[in-house]
Amino acid sequence: MARVVRFHSHGGPEVLRVEDMEVPPPGPGEMRIRVRALGLNRAEASMRKGTYIETPALPSGLGLEAAGIVETVGEGVGGFMPGDAVSIIPPRSMVRWPAYGELVSFPAELVVKHPPSLSFEAAAATWMQYLTAYGALVDIARLGQGEPVVITAASSSVGLAAIQIANRIGAVPITVTRTSAKKAALLDAGAAHVVALAEGDLEARLKAIAPQGMRVVLDAVGGPIFTPLTAAMARGGILIEYGGLSPEPTPFPLFEVLAKTLTLRGYLVHEITGDPVRLEPAKAFILDGLASGALRPIIARTFPFEEIAEAHRFLEAGEQFGKIVVVV
Repeated sequence: MARVVRFHSHGGPEVLRVEDMEVPPPGPGEMRIRVRALGLNRAEASMRKGTYIETPALPSGLGLEAAGIVETVGEGVGGFMPGDAVSIIPPRSMVRWPAYGELVSFPAELVVKHPPSLSFEAAAATWMQYLTAYGALVDIARLGQGEPVVITAASSSVGLAAIQIANRIGAVPITVTRTSAKKAALLDAGAAHVVALAEGDLEARLKAIAPQGMRVVLDAVGGPIFTPLTAAMARGGILIEYGGLSPEPTPFPLFEVLAKTLTLRGYLVHEITGDPVRLEPAKAFILDGLASGALRPIIARTFPFEEIAEAHRFLEAGEQFGKIVVVV
């Protein structure tokens, strides 16, 4: 028996239950992992509420990220042994492979031996944020040295990962946040510029920073912010949308798109995780950055496993700086 988190109905954090369940042995090509830490993501809150791109049969488990110790390897799995410290690349389906539990089974191709210097908490805070930021900035946008890049929702885990990746490439991270409350922390995290939405004209401030315009914008917000963002972009630029945090409608900036031949592109991390050809260089880039210290997961707060509902409340409050981690 092992403790797992499940929900029997959609709703707020209160629907999450810690239950005892039998965990089957790993199937062919899988391994069973004794979890030490979990990383929380907004996708999990969306599935709990019934608004995620995946609709589970209830009751359902959930969770996309974990780190722990290999307990058992299934048939056909090579390169791993019981006792290995590993972390999990987010699967395409958290219904099929939920991560919230003391014991979990995952396909071997989604399991990574992380650097020995990395704690389990940091390892559980690694793959979703860095793969998302890498896929957008490096794999898709081909962000280059010296280029300015606008990063919205900058104090989120993906925003902070994007700052670190931009700096590692030698690009110039221009961060956008709601107020100046986190300005000092963002500058300490490597932001070259911090622009507060509530404290001035976004378009004018971005143009003052980069008069030539930005070729690359990484946005998690959507909504009315599309208008000033595209107005400040350079000709031939690309805006990569990976979120949709704004509850307001997102306008289509037709004339900016036409005049500047802009690309507005939706992006899901599954593009990278589901394509081995693209995943391998992403893993190598991230593991090298972790080993060198250029990439450093920033953890906002940790919660014990028994307080998973409280951890979700903190996640949805939106005040965190970095990743929320649950310790098992």
